[in-house]
Amino acid sequence: MSSSVLYMSMSLDGYIAGPNDEPDNPGGDGFDRLHEWIFTADPGWNVRPSGPARDFHDEGNATGAVLAGRRTVEQVDHWGGDTHGVPIFVPSHRPPGPTVANYPLVTYVSDGIESAMAQAKAAAGDRNVLVHGAYTAQRALEAGVLDELQVHQIPVLFGGGRRLFDVLPSRIELDIVRVIDTPEATHIRYRVRR
Repeated sequence: MSSSVLYMSMSLDGYIAGPNDEPDNPGGDGFDRLHEWIFTADPGWNVRPSGPARDFHDEGNATGAVLAGRRTVEQVDHWGGDTHGVPIFVPSHRPPGPTVANYPLVTYVSDGIESAMAQAKAAAGDRNVLVHGAYTAQRALEAGVLDELQVHQIPVLFGGGRRLFDVLPSRIELDIVRVIDTPEATHIRYRVRR
């Protein structure tokens, strides 16, 4: 059965983007620092890394669909309409911009996070749904449709920026499923307790 999994790199003080995170500065100042762990041996976004980073890279690319927030997808122009060849679902109350017509794998869902997740899970089949975006993760947790969190805890204190869990309506209990410690990051997998 498909699970929904948030994949996110985060500073020790809870930031997933640095200060000045704006459309002309995606991820904000210092954003690359949060992703250096995946490029320790082979720099570059399109290069398959080595070591433990390779396992996480392969795990993310084995997912069957992506559910990502509008802000996230618009900052990266919907990944050019393709992120490892799977459908991309974007929960949003507003219709998409005209460029989305060029991306047949991208679907905007206007009837809520629950519907967007159901569509993503149906498209993923027996593979997991990769979830991106702080706001989207918060809404998915609130609605009870986020199953797991894979947090890559980076040994840095940003001191400002965009936090992953800035606003949650209530406490959410998690179970630790796996911890992999490397010099570049501590990779913690959590399951949302139901």
